[in-house]
Amino acid sequence: MHSPPRGRRRGRRWIDWVPPADLYYPRVASGAPTGMARLSIEEMEALRLVDLLGLPHEEAAAMMGVSRKTLWRDLVVARRKLVEALINGWVIQISGGDYLMRGSEEKGK
Repeated sequence: MHSPPRGRRRGRRWIDWVPPADLYYPRVASGAPTGMARLSIEEMEALRLVDLLGLPHEEAAAMMGVSRKTLWRDLVVARRKLVEALINGWVIQISGGDYLMRGSEEKGK
């Protein structure tokens, strides 16, 4: 029997962008990649806002409709997944999550 999840339910994040590609496949010397890192759309949005656009955490968190702590946690998880994939030669898949697309009725799940 499963116990109920602990803590609060993960809230939806607002996003302004969906990546144009959702799968990155490395060329590895030993043949096929041995693993996969899965990033959610909202983890990629957090990386885009902070690491690419250079927004302060407070501003990026406000844009996504989450606290600074939640944004920080999403960044830590996303960065770890990316580094693991790059170091180990894994496939990187970007999909899923629980988000709302700003300016539309599109919902991720």
